[in-house]
Amino acid sequence: MAAGQSRILVFQHIECEHPGSLRGFAADDGAELVPVHLYAGEPIPALEDYGALWVMGGPMDVWDVEENPWLVPEKAAIRRWVREVKRPFLGLCLGHQLLADALGGTCGPQRPPEIGVLDIALTEAGTADPLFAGMPQVQKALQWHSVKVSQAPDDAVILASSDICRVQAMRVGAHAWSMQYHVEIEPDTIDNWAEIPAYHAALMGSIGETGLAKMKVEADGLMNDFLDSAGGLYRNFIQAVKAG
Repeated sequence: MAAGQSRILVFQHIECEHPGSLRGFAADDGAELVPVHLYAGEPIPALEDYGALWVMGGPMDVWDVEENPWLVPEKAAIRRWVREVKRPFLGLCLGHQLLADALGGTCGPQRPPEIGVLDIALTEAGTADPLFAGMPQVQKALQWHSVKVSQAPDDAVILASSDICRVQAMRVGAHAWSMQYHVEIEPDTIDNWAEIPAYHAALMGSIGETGLAKMKVEADGLMNDFLDSAGGLYRNFIQAVKAG
């Protein structure tokens, strides 16, 4: 990638929700990930210095602006990135919800919560979208969310759904993509996230202690598939970065 393209800005909302397996693919590709730890008070830098923006997950919700006032400038930065800077964007879980909220969509409670290794299915538009090129129409994915995108932005295209959550993935404009599920999972992801009080409480309320053990076994058995999917998605995303 060209020098400017090779710098990827990463908005993080908690230490343990980093780009996960995507870090390795970026390192192999010579891309520099530049994290901004918003929860620690780090400022958002000049957006024009970066070729792509990734927005990760976190335990807060899009409306928790009193407890997390940095959400306000973050949403403004996401809106400006997509509408004005117009460079590739990738949002995961909370990042998916923030994209919707920043661009005029709405989020609300996911009932029941989606927690576990579950199926997502690409829509007709998803199978034709370059981000999912070469990927199966039905995929297993790690889910861990109690909030959903209730209404996507007006110009969004729905790329994937599940039985109980319609907006599992979407594209806004030419190159802003987001997913409710987690593509960045690594072997230690579930253990690390289960230690976060908000995540642990949601998990216990949804699937219980035995469900956690089952989820870990399922994820371990599918780890190679998860890594293959993450690698394919990363390569497809980087093609969008190179295309400008």
